[in-house]
Amino acid sequence: MSLTIGSRTFAPRAWAVALTAALVAGFVTLGGWQVGRAREKGAMIEAFERGSASIAVLSGPAADGLPRYQRVSAEGRYDAARQVLLDNMPSATGQPGYRVLTPLRRTDAGRLLLVDRGWVPLGESRARRPIVPVGEQMRTVTGRLDRPPVPGVRIGPAQAPGEAGWPRVLNFPTQGDLETALGEPVEPRILLLDATEPDGYERVWKPSLGFPPERHLGYAVQWFALALALVVIFVALNLHRAMTDEGRGE
Repeated sequence: MSLTIGSRTFAPRAWAVALTAALVAGFVTLGGWQVGRAREKGAMIEAFERGSASIAVLSGPAADGLPRYQRVSAEGRYDAARQVLLDNMPSATGQPGYRVLTPLRRTDAGRLLLVDRGWVPLGESRARRPIVPVGEQMRTVTGRLDRPPVPGVRIGPAQAPGEAGWPRVLNFPTQGDLETALGEPVEPRILLLDATEPDGYERVWKPSLGFPPERHLGYAVQWFALALALVVIFVALNLHRAMTDEGRGE
């Protein structure tokens, strides 16, 4: 491949073209992925804000027709005897502890709705579980629909070998893990109890973002800049001054 541009010749080797094209395509793809993630995170923030606009009354399965983070109210009785402590859940300030999932047995649904009553500290040791009492009278609770916390990578089973008794400690359980522990069907989504509701602990709810959209956009700019810099370097290394007859000594 050779191209003359004025007094210069652009003549890169085939392997250099292939390598540069592959790297540029990879950088652009990574930049595009980061832009996509920024849009997803932005949509989550918008959904969280929209969920505050109204309160829907649950009258059936919690997953039917309602968006994530929708504020809802549900009527039922807490099952105080079979509560779940979600392990590896930090507080709003990063302190170690658990989040308390309490089953709510609703009068109009066959599956348990798990209510996240908030964060409690770890305590002196893992051998002594926190005491998380709650009354079992009929009540109406209000909160946001969300999915159970999901890890980037979960190492090992949700329930440690030999784990028994209540409250039961589970590490990033799936719906199946929760149903196995409780022995009956549960809703695929949980309810994040409003901070103004009684019988709760620390509740500082916000979208599960990890990185904010702005950081993803910053990473995207870096990937696109690397792609552009690589193209500039490639052209500069392969653009040479053309040899004239005088330069050849003819």
